Amino acid sequence: MKKTPLHAAHLAAGARMVDFSGWEMPIHYGSQLDEHHQVRRAAGMFDVSHMTVVDLTGSGVRDYLSRLLANDIARLQRPGKALYSCMLNDAGGVIDDLITYYLAENHFRMVVNAATRDKDLDWLRSQAESFEVDVRERGDLAMIAVQGPLARDRALAVLPDAVATAAAPLEPFFACAHGDWFVARTGYTGEDGFELTVPAAEAESLWQGLLDADVSPCGLGARDTLRLEAGMNLYGQDMDESVTPLESGLGWTVAMKDDRDFIGRPALEKQKADGVARRFVGLVLEDRGVLRAHQAVFTEAGEGVTTSGGFSPTLQCAIALARIPAGEAGECEVEVRGRRLKARIVRPPFARNGGPCEGILPASG
Repeated sequence: MKKTPLHAAHLAAGARMVDFSGWEMPIHYGSQLDEHHQVRRAAGMFDVSHMTVVDLTGSGVRDYLSRLLANDIARLQRPGKALYSCMLNDAGGVIDDLITYYLAENHFRMVVNAATRDKDLDWLRSQAESFEVDVRERGDLAMIAVQGPLARDRALAVLPDAVATAAAPLEPFFACAHGDWFVARTGYTGEDGFELTVPAAEAESLWQGLLDADVSPCGLGARDTLRLEAGMNLYGQDMDESVTPLESGLGWTVAMKDDRDFIGRPALEKQKADGVARRFVGLVLEDRGVLRAHQAVFTEAGEGVTTSGGFSPTLQCAIALARIPAGEAGECEVEVRGRRLKARIVRPPFARNGGPCEGILPASG
């Protein structure tokens, strides 16, 4: 298995390591529940160096991204601005969901998922053949996500002075670069914070500095429960190449107000014209039980399926994301170990910014 530059630091901290998409990664450092609460209540950090950083440069890079992404790259006009988008195939299926940063007119940076690295790079390079674009994977970099209500203050105290000065005024979904250091006010937990991209050789000293600043190390387990509470899709579970953004709760990332010709647009237009048959929802279990992916969901409009599920440490109940038939429905049943359990259909997210979102819990909860 591949190892990140922080592998030795994880072992020294007593992490339980697992195989994640061919990378040996920490699942937790003792208590996944404690790590989850640290991020919701204070500050936690994740080694996300398994993610793939790709620099796109050249005179044709904006036209290239306009064709490549379902969201509109024209929205990126201020240096550092970030754009979340799906990258689609011709059938409108999701090849990957990713973030693209505008650094300069001839330089954009993209961060793609570890599990889709190989196919993403193949796709990016094949589509670049028609444009003046260079696609460069940055394997020389490491990435640490620092998340939580106290995350920015604690990270700024550790960053080099010049980097901290540039990062302190960042607005959400903006980034800044200082040399090979790159700081983005983005994340995958529903909390504020930074994603710090640094030279691999400097990652361990940054990690130690954050530890000394009382930022708790967190593993993939807490990252998953946090992103589920935040209603954030996980590629390979909540969407993949067999479904479109319109049936994955990601219609807001598709820009079709003008005549921009992006890959997958004709398929999405046809799906909208025919009527999107399935919708993406959240579920809150009202009976006792555990929700997981791939459980049958029964609604008045027909049968659906959970795509992600688990126990919510913040809400203290089981929650899930699900794809169900289009139509009005406020309650449903989920099949759990041969029993049908009652659940409420809600609109994600379930929890962000330290606590439950409005309307998710009953008034008595």
